[in-house]
Amino acid sequence: MAVKVAINGFGRIGRLVLRAAYESGRKDIQFVAINDLGSVEANARLLQYDTMHGKFPGNVKVT
Repeated sequence: MAVKVAINGFGRIGRLVLRAAYESGRKDIQFVAINDLGSVEANARLLQYDTMHGKFPGNVKVT
């Protein structure tokens, strides 16, 4: 059973936590919510195109 995780703040550290969990291939963590003041579109773009860590290896889409 996966641990459900919500991210409070999607700044540098919040994005890196999500990225690290994704890149590690762990299947026991499920991200269920992201709380941030920025728009969903802006946060998706910041995750997808990080100037320091490069392009996010997964698919990023806003629904």
